[in-house]
Amino acid sequence: MHKSRLGTVILDCQTDDLGREADFWSAALGASIETRDGEDRYIRLKSRPEDTQVLLQKVDHPSWVHIDIETDNIEAEVKRLESLGAEIVEVMERWTIMQAPSKHRFCIIGPIRQGFEENATEWV
Repeated sequence: MHKSRLGTVILDCQTDDLGREADFWSAALGASIETRDGEDRYIRLKSRPEDTQVLLQKVDHPSWVHIDIETDNIEAEVKRLESLGAEIVEVMERWTIMQAPSKHRFCIIGPIRQGFEENATEWV
């Protein structure tokens, strides 16, 4: 038995100025900028604990959007999603990159937002 939920919408930005992109999305979504890492590789927009997070990530590949699914058991969640037709793309140290039958990529990560225990779906 394990739990999972939608955790984060990640805006992968192929850009030389992630701060500029964060300013745009902050204004577009009416959300202030919560955190920046020192290298501006990741910028998180502020959200309420019960809301899905929005994170901007500086990337080398073309810009696109992907999601992170939070879980308390990465291995079990990967197996559950494989049974639904998803495929493993790459296993990283702290997350697994998967691909849906539609070819959309997404990541399976550990819990990062408050309220995971209370708000995640329990899978048997």
